[in-house]
Amino acid sequence: MRCMLTLFISLLILSGCEQSSESPPEARAPIPWVKTVVLKEATSTAQRFSGTLRGRHEVPQAFQIAGRIQQRFIDPGQRVEKGRLLFKLDTRDLVATAEGAAADLRRAEAALAIATDELQRQQQLVGRQFVSEQTLRRLELAQREARSQVETASARHQQAQNALGYAELKASNTGVVTEVIVEPGQVVGVGQTLAVLAEDQSLEVEVFLPEGSNPPKGGYLTLSSGEQLALSLREIAGAADPGSRSWRARYSLEGPYPSSLTLGSVVSVRLTQKQTTASHRVPLGALDERGETPQVWLVSDGMVTPLAVEVIDLGEEYAQIRANINATTPIVALGTHLLTPGMAVRELAQ
Repeated sequence: MRCMLTLFISLLILSGCEQSSESPPEARAPIPWVKTVVLKEATSTAQRFSGTLRGRHEVPQAFQIAGRIQQRFIDPGQRVEKGRLLFKLDTRDLVATAEGAAADLRRAEAALAIATDELQRQQQLVGRQFVSEQTLRRLELAQREARSQVETASARHQQAQNALGYAELKASNTGVVTEVIVEPGQVVGVGQTLAVLAEDQSLEVEVFLPEGSNPPKGGYLTLSSGEQLALSLREIAGAADPGSRSWRARYSLEGPYPSSLTLGSVVSVRLTQKQTTASHRVPLGALDERGETPQVWLVSDGMVTPLAVEVIDLGEEYAQIRANINATTPIVALGTHLLTPGMAVRELAQ
């Protein structure tokens, strides 16, 4: 009897130890709240490019004759008025040529005067039959030849005078000198570019677009003040640059222009392109970069699911993406780095 009582007490002690060793059930974690937004369709994309401010008309300045540059009167960045003297050639050879042409002209005029006087004198003798008709015709031919020599000498003299005038190169239009290529003492040829003069009344932005892209038809340039100036495509190069394989495009800039815009300066522009396929606009916080490709998190029936997307453009607050998804689908806008596939969430719509 005593043994049975001892056994019963031992079983009770063991039972109590087992119950005390069991841990209490874990508390269930609360379902987190997530901020969601509804996708919005984007009708166009905007791409950012660096461009160079150019003049609508950039005219190379060149001499019409060859020679040695004697003086230069301009510097890069200088604004000049139409008719302003830019360069001057050494005129010593030109002056000598002009003087020789003038002497040839005087000699031809003297020969013509002698031929004319002789013809008139012989014409008076023809009536008295002292001179034959054959002799008279020979004198008439001599006068016409002398007159032709005068015309030739006169043309050469005029050409020499023009060459003296061409020794001074003047600005063909009002604008800004964007580039000066030669220096005094340098020998230049006919038509060789000495400087480039750009009209600053009609400004354009020169942009180099990547190969294979469809050139956007327009865009805008944002100034430091926050003001935006509209851009419109004026021309696109007929072939890609052989070195960079990019395509040069010119975008006209609508005025009036602020003084902060100077020719040759580098500006940042955003060019807009109509979308041929559907795209969506999402907050930057909605993008999750943890995967191999960017993704967003869809919310459906209280659970989140990742979806890979293609990022078209990144702005300061929003991104434009392309994905096979409806525009009214809610996605997580913040805290995507804390989510896992199939995680239960509660929506806090924006």
